[in-house]
Amino acid sequence: MIDMQGIYKTYPNGVTALNGLDVHIEQGEFVYVVGPSGAGKSTFIRLMFREEKPTKGSIMVNSTNLNKVKERKIPNFRRNIGVVYQDFRLLPKLSVYENVAFALEVIEESPKNIKRRVMDVLDQVRLKNKARFIPDELSGGEQQRVSIARAIVNHPQLLIADEPTGNLDPDTSWEIMQILEEINATGTTVVMATHSKEIVNTIRKRVIAIEDGQIARDEKRGDYGYEA
Repeated sequence: MIDMQGIYKTYPNGVTALNGLDVHIEQGEFVYVVGPSGAGKSTFIRLMFREEKPTKGSIMVNSTNLNKVKERKIPNFRRNIGVVYQDFRLLPKLSVYENVAFALEVIEESPKNIKRRVMDVLDQVRLKNKARFIPDELSGGEQQRVSIARAIVNHPQLLIADEPTGNLDPDTSWEIMQILEEINATGTTVVMATHSKEIVNTIRKRVIAIEDGQIARDEKRGDYGYEA
């Protein structure tokens, strides 16, 4: 599923974000990525969907060699990856239904398939009754559930969640985690960057801890190990 070998990332300003990472993630795993701010977590996450390129090293995701993939092929590669952000990134003037449908419209799915798949995923995230609402009419947790629905509507093999509970209260965070666990149970690989030690220590999954751009720990059912 994901294989990183000897990954280094140095930005033009001279800052080295990653310093020799080796990571392998199997299809169907649920993996937390944790560590102090500035440790390299976000860079690590962005490499997986080719938002960043490594300075050195090789990356394979879904059998695609990201070192060799052509720029024009990147949108096609990303069809098998869903991404959920801390700040939701919904289109404010579109309804819940339209926000989710947009992900299918850009790949020219048929209107019949779009309607069926959008309503299926809205049901999955418990928002079928709010399909016609716009984002401003929703709570933060509901907006994040729309973001998740949009990310999974194309049935991706990999779901990347970058601090998906960072802006949410504790009760809402647990609701989001339940949905992510349900998605993972269907066979989708989930990689989640988080600062929440409560979540990591309660819902035990594999933990990859990054510190100073290197893997500090990689444990199958670890705990957070850092102060948030």
